[in-house]
Amino acid sequence: MGVPQGAGQRRRRRSPNMAVVTLLVLMVLCALGAATLSPHDPVEQFRDAMLQPPSWDAGGYWLGTDELGRDVLSRLLHGARLTLGIAAGAVFLAAVPGVALGLLAAFYPRHLGFFLLRVADVLLALPGVLLAIAVVAVLGPGLFNTVLAVALSSLPGYVRLARAGALGELARPYVMSARAVGAGPLRLMFRTVLPNCLGPVVVAATLDFSGAILTAAGLGFLGLGAQPPTPEWGAMIANGRQFVLDQWWVAAAPGAAICIVSLAFNLLGDGLRDALDPKSAS
Repeated sequence: MGVPQGAGQRRRRRSPNMAVVTLLVLMVLCALGAATLSPHDPVEQFRDAMLQPPSWDAGGYWLGTDELGRDVLSRLLHGARLTLGIAAGAVFLAAVPGVALGLLAAFYPRHLGFFLLRVADVLLALPGVLLAIAVVAVLGPGLFNTVLAVALSSLPGYVRLARAGALGELARPYVMSARAVGAGPLRLMFRTVLPNCLGPVVVAATLDFSGAILTAAGLGFLGLGAQPPTPEWGAMIANGRQFVLDQWWVAAAPGAAICIVSLAFNLLGDGLRDALDPKSAS
């Protein structure tokens, strides 16, 4: 029996856009191969070529140079590795502990769950960027502190998301059957309940990549992230903002990169949400 035309259209609509996936794969490959693809060292200064406009001529700089004569394309590629690495580390450090704490809050709601939710409420009451700035201000600027600050700002959302999903699964018959045959709390949490409420967590983690990139770029713009001369997109925008009217390429290149990557992760998250949600558009 053939698949109805309407069902095929819904399946295609729910699937993540392959163009978005291809774009993200290319960006990750460019970031991983930055050392090979970069035409110059990202910190090398060409004093005789400061603020050169983009040029495709032989020996030219494809995306121009900055105020110190550094090649913008080379810094953009190395900055992609740094920015995507910060986002991946922050999402991992937020999702793994957040899901574990959310499961604990669902399985032990009276005491541990109440305490965890109140802490999550306090953190959620603070804007994510403000919380990240406060963490970095206390710990000091640096790559690891940036990852930790971005992760802490996202952690409460995973706690609540995992708790809500686990509570919805705990009343189902298969969980009661597992308890009846003697399954322990850890087995119930990570082998029985977690796989069945992992879909929303995956979607949230994908969407959080965009937020983590923007937060990390904001910290870099304020000088609280990666320190000079390390190439980082937010810091590149901060360095180029004074030239934005005349030498626009200095700030436009990293700004466009942030917009494209953030949009791509948002579109991927929307596609995954529609694909993993059985109640999506009929």
